[in-house]
Amino acid sequence: MFTPWWPLAVLAVVSAGDAVMCVKPLAFIRACLRDVHFPQRYWKLLPPIKLAAAAGLVIGIWLPPLAVLTAGALVLYFLIAVTMHVRAGDFGRNLFLNASGMLLTCIAVLAFTIAVFP
Repeated sequence: MFTPWWPLAVLAVVSAGDAVMCVKPLAFIRACLRDVHFPQRYWKLLPPIKLAAAAGLVIGIWLPPLAVLTAGALVLYFLIAVTMHVRAGDFGRNLFLNASGMLLTCIAVLAFTIAVFP
């Protein structure tokens, strides 16, 4: 078990909350997805992906390799998100606060999981 376990748990809660907000995307999420030209036919994939990430982080508290894998996958996810914002010319709040903030958070959690990997 990771000690301390709370960074994984916090990121899992954030990911689960994000998944819930994507089931029927809230207005700001819809606007963000449209701004980066993410095809609407794929929006339905976001909740299961985000719930899988939350589950991987929670299970990773007891299974450290899964924590490392999941945190790494989230870093990749948010690198793609940042890239999509840049390519779309969306240099506002969604890029600098949401996508970049989550990317930095996921990098920190990944670094943590690697540092405390038994």
